[in-house]
Amino acid sequence: MPTSRIAVIDRNKCRFNECDKPCIRFCPGVRSGDETIFADEEKIIINEDLCIGCGICTKKCQFKALTIINLAHELTDMVHQYGQNTFRLYGLPVLKKGEVIGLLGANGIGKSTALQILSGSIRPNLGNFEVPPDESEVIKKFRGTELQNYLGDLFSGKMKTVYKPQQVDIIPKMVQGNVRNLLKDERGKFDEITEKLNLNKILDRDISKLSGGELQRLAIAQTMLKDADVYYFDEPSSFLDANQRLIVARTIRELASEGKSVMVVEHDLATLDLLADNVHIVYGHAGAYGVISKLYSTRRGINMYLEGFIREENIRFRNESIALRGYGQVFKSTEKIIEYPDITKKLGDFTVNIKSGYIYSGEILGVFGANALGKTTFAKLLAGEIKPDKGKLKTNVRIAYKPQYLSSDFIGPVSDLLSSVSELFGTTEYNKDILHPLELDSILDNDVSKLSGGELQRVAIAAALSKESNFILLDEPSAYLDVEQRVKFSKMIRRFIENGKKTCMIIDHDILLLEYVSDRTVLFLGESGLSGTAGCPRTLESGMNDFLKDLDITFRKDAETGRPRANKPGSQKDVNQKQKNKYYSK
Repeated sequence: MPTSRIAVIDRNKCRFNECDKPCIRFCPGVRSGDETIFADEEKIIINEDLCIGCGICTKKCQFKALTIINLAHELTDMVHQYGQNTFRLYGLPVLKKGEVIGLLGANGIGKSTALQILSGSIRPNLGNFEVPPDESEVIKKFRGTELQNYLGDLFSGKMKTVYKPQQVDIIPKMVQGNVRNLLKDERGKFDEITEKLNLNKILDRDISKLSGGELQRLAIAQTMLKDADVYYFDEPSSFLDANQRLIVARTIRELASEGKSVMVVEHDLATLDLLADNVHIVYGHAGAYGVISKLYSTRRGINMYLEGFIREENIRFRNESIALRGYGQVFKSTEKIIEYPDITKKLGDFTVNIKSGYIYSGEILGVFGANALGKTTFAKLLAGEIKPDKGKLKTNVRIAYKPQYLSSDFIGPVSDLLSSVSELFGTTEYNKDILHPLELDSILDNDVSKLSGGELQRVAIAAALSKESNFILLDEPSAYLDVEQRVKFSKMIRRFIENGKKTCMIIDHDILLLEYVSDRTVLFLGESGLSGTAGCPRTLESGMNDFLKDLDITFRKDAETGRPRANKPGSQKDVNQKQKNKYYSK
């Protein structure tokens, strides 16, 4: 039946035995004699049919456990609901044989749920969570659509699927042994795929010793080596540098060229451009509901997502469009906070050489380059944490560092973690500058060890910004963040650095994010794990051009949104830009 209002209760936050139940006491429906909200022996329950959507209960709940959403459009065709007053998904994406289909949307609105349904991990209940329908009823629901035959083959076992999960950093906790033993070759392509994904040199390495990027490539290889009809990849670019993302995109596309059906969830728009033939937009409210749109071309789908409006369906799912500006910021400061000579540092068998330069107060320096070329070593040298072998370096900066790999070892709620690193926690200024922009207000009472990847990333950024420092290093802050969160982060870090007259270095592999936030850039080139060379800080356009030239790929500005778009290799635009040595064109 159509739904015009959705009520969701976060069971992890709701502590109805520890409060006097203001959600019930102040509800107008309850006061008039209806059981709009009531408590049984185990939980609070909201009757959505009786709820008038006033939102009083959400404001009165001290644990911020309730969400009431009044929908602008009635929703139909519910595919799955986890339980009463829980998340629900409307619609399913479609697969195309020989194509890569992308899913584009914010975190927490059902993309992974959709993949799990289509891969067979979850059987859709069509909203009937108390008495789930049998397989024949589910198939009947999709009668006359492409999904009817797909689900019929899936349920009967004729359709074989394989799914690469989002959080690859938990692999060492799930399995033991070396890389070679984990990879089961069902397609006779072991040597080909391990070489393409650069795993052939670490086949005998213990899984517990792998970096995030190595774990990601391992998970992708493990998925691709299985013999299946349909392949699902959930965020395959996380922890990979730009070159690895390019290789992974091409390798995944080869599956489609073999006639396989492929579906990918991806937040890096540049990677999605290269990967997908068509995309579904997924919109809704995080933790409450998600809706799968119709299928659109990749360019049109991404542009509509950035605009926040699906014209063909007359759906506005975001009040503001995501605006992307041009090259670099208009930089004004002339105060040099760091000035450094030519520097050389050797760490074991690895050597990094850094050409002289300087960094301004209030500047954000974007750092490009493959993994294991010395980018983090560079930042630690500037901060004085390690000493150079060659080149005298004197700095008085205090560093705040957010590492690439996140840890949830802290025991306790988010509020305790942030208050332990900042005396300003809880003040109006702190809330305005850090909490609100990073959307952390609603998870302050959540246990750090139970946070999702995206939540943990935002908390780690907040912790770094909370420390007393004038030099902030953020290593891969985009990992696990969706497109909207990346843009919001970019805007807030710009304000934070300028207002606080701090200096920031951002190491990341999301080209859109670095293009959006950086004043100038430092480009690292070399051979990963052996030697790296960093050039002088220079304009973003110059650094981006040489960076893309090293990758042998061209980008242009999308005429409609201004976002960087990857040209298809070998296309007329790609060839023309390379001939003009214009790998990054306006």
